[in-house]
Amino acid sequence: MLQMSDVKNAHFDFLQKFAKNSKIAGIIFILLGLVGIVFPTFMSLTSAIFFGWILLFSGFMAGYFTYNTNKSDWLGWLKAFILVAFGALTIVNPLPGVAALGLLFAMYFMMDAFASFALAFSSKGMQGWWIILLNGIISAVLSILFILDWPFGSLFYVGLFVGISLFFDGVMLLTMSSAIKKMEE
Repeated sequence: MLQMSDVKNAHFDFLQKFAKNSKIAGIIFILLGLVGIVFPTFMSLTSAIFFGWILLFSGFMAGYFTYNTNKSDWLGWLKAFILVAFGALTIVNPLPGVAALGLLFAMYFMMDAFASFALAFSSKGMQGWWIILLNGIISAVLSILFILDWPFGSLFYVGLFVGISLFFDGVMLLTMSSAIKKMEE
């Protein structure tokens, strides 16, 4: 029978491993984030190539799945071919991939802006509603920056925003690691 002390020990072991690994990952993310902030073009191209590899792998997996389930499924083969082709093209020539990522970021920020505006106006009068409105304004400005400078601005903005995101993810992981260490004391 499982004892409560066994559950606590397993939880404690998990937290210790998480604290150690989040500290290592946090430092790596902070360093990668700084590279992206200082060299945004490099980070943009790296992000597009990484995305290309994901597409390539997805294409191979779609082909493998189609082969194992229904070899005569031409739509499955078409999907696999398209994923592999776009992945390979993005790896070989990442600039169009950066432009595509720029459009995706523009759409994401615009949707985030509309959602934030809707939430802010529906909660107007509540404490802190203006922070939601501010988030919407910032997201709208970021989306407009992407749209106005597209496709060439994407080479700068994608890498910069990926770098900033990685930096703050790293700070968050280091903070969580420190918080867990304090809980253990």
